[in-house]
Amino acid sequence: MSILKEKQLFINERIRAKEVRLIGVDSEQLGIVSIQEALKYASNVGLDLIEVSPQANPPVCKVMDYGKYKYEQGKRERDAAKKQKQVEIKTIRMRPATDDHDFNFKTNNAIKFLKQGNKVKVQIMFKSREITHPEIAKQNMDKIAAKIANEGCGKVEKGPIIEGKSMNMMLAPVEN
Repeated sequence: MSILKEKQLFINERIRAKEVRLIGVDSEQLGIVSIQEALKYASNVGLDLIEVSPQANPPVCKVMDYGKYKYEQGKRERDAAKKQKQVEIKTIRMRPATDDHDFNFKTNNAIKFLKQGNKVKVQIMFKSREITHPEIAKQNMDKIAAKIANEGCGKVEKGPIIEGKSMNMMLAPVEN
């Protein structure tokens, strides 16, 4: 069940408008008619009267099978959900005194994650008195940002910020 409130559709006798713009079975415009005439037309063809555009003046109502309409609408929503990509946040952790080889290895992993379309959180953790020299961590963050920019696969979404005993930076993939 969805967390968002489902859009309420009014059907048949629940439609409150006095006049409606009626769309027939084969999507033909039948003009503006009273709600009684629209309900009578829908019952004559054995289908439901559904208010598809309540904000219009007068509201637009269509004659169709409500069960089939709900099924088609659910199918469209499921297809749209399949096409969405879930963005993950990958974390790269290092220390201010991380050696060059490890630094390059972790930066290359960040580039790989960004090319896959994931966001990357770069975290430099401080131990004991390392926090008294945040400029070293800031230099490392700037080197990572420069390398990512040179590759052209990502950009800095949120700059380096000290949070507790670590400095964090968020990188986002570049949309093509």
